[in-house]
Amino acid sequence: MSFQAYLDNIKSKTGKGPEDFKQLAEEKGFLKDGKLVPTVKATEITNWLKEDFSLGHGHAMAIYAVFKGKTE
Repeated sequence: MSFQAYLDNIKSKTGKGPEDFKQLAEEKGFLKDGKLVPTVKATEITNWLKEDFSLGHGHAMAIYAVFKGKTE
């Protein structure tokens, strides 16, 4: 599955795209000014996405990759 396919599936499942998740992550303190807070671990973010949005691990990691700057 391509990276874009992961993002498309996430949008289909949650109604939210990468920018929506970035905004929510800022509100939770995982991002500051669009950048990952250095003390935040990937597990914290993936656990949040799994719990609040019922994402699987691979899909949660795709969002984490977006937070790290991956675009494709």
